Amino acid sequence: MRELITGSAFVIGGFCASLVCNTLLLRFSQSLGIRNKNDVVIRWSNLSKPSLGGISFYVVFIFTTLAFAILENEQNIFQDHAYVGLIVAGTLAFLMGLADDAYNTQPLLKSGVQVLCGVVLLLTGTKVDIFHIPWLDGLLTVIWVVVIMNSLNMLDNMDGITGTTVLSILLTCLVGSWIVFHLHSNIWMLSILALIGGVGGFLVYNWHPSRIFMGDAGSQFIGLFVAFVSIKFLLNVGSYTQTESWSSVLLTLVAFTPAAVDTLTVVINRLKEGKSPMVGGKDHTTHHLVYAGFTDKQVGFIFLVIAIFSFILSCCMIYLIKIGKEHAVLFFILFVIGVFTYLYRNTIKFKPTERPKE
Repeated sequence: MRELITGSAFVIGGFCASLVCNTLLLRFSQSLGIRNKNDVVIRWSNLSKPSLGGISFYVVFIFTTLAFAILENEQNIFQDHAYVGLIVAGTLAFLMGLADDAYNTQPLLKSGVQVLCGVVLLLTGTKVDIFHIPWLDGLLTVIWVVVIMNSLNMLDNMDGITGTTVLSILLTCLVGSWIVFHLHSNIWMLSILALIGGVGGFLVYNWHPSRIFMGDAGSQFIGLFVAFVSIKFLLNVGSYTQTESWSSVLLTLVAFTPAAVDTLTVVINRLKEGKSPMVGGKDHTTHHLVYAGFTDKQVGFIFLVIAIFSFILSCCMIYLIKIGKEHAVLFFILFVIGVFTYLYRNTIKFKPTERPKE
């Protein structure tokens, strides 16, 4: 009962802190973080809105860390190297994203900080355990961090899309921690719970028609956090359950379906056209759904449904892996293939049209 109350308190606390933070940011922001003054070519919305919503994620994370340190003084989380690594890497990601929102930093600098974030996690004991070869798993860890930070940043192209995707992934990690690790009120579980609340508070203002954007400060920090918890509770599940590593990889792919499908589609189409995948544009799967005739709100609901199914199927996969029936998870890859086929087909069939006024 105590653990249920504690967990609920962190979810509600994260939600309230995010809601208050975003309310204050909206009230006092006049020009800081306003997007679309110079980049309407690559931004979907025609309206200038503050891209400060992601600040609330970092605020919730720091408050959670301090609250746990005060309430659970018997556990010194600052002696936990992995969590200290998360704090350092998360702060680097947040500051780099904040600088990018304010000054449009050079892509090379942004990529360098992302690599540094991955290295920090690696040096503090957070590592993917897929190949069981230290140097190869270490390299994969850094690549994973960079890919997820960029993938969620790319997905942040329309109201509510990244928020709902992150919410489903965090919920999957939470269920995974409960099914596989039987974790209780520790800093990992409470951090996930608090950020679930934090993302929920952000979505109050980011659901269409949005009043605030996540911004790079938000997408970079939450991307780093998601990369970290997915390593711990998704990619490495096979190592803890003594099952085949490929089952954990498939589990992670299903959990990340909305982000994975959008990123893969954009990369394929831009490479086919001889363009850089890292350059922004209105050619995402979300945009092509609008070109196909859906409204922004309908697109948000489509991705919400995909995220819900990703969560449900991922939870089933975690249970199957837990009981040693990992071969059964092969069936679930059909979901990813189906979503990819539908969304990729839209990008081929429906071409860009003029963005309607909001």
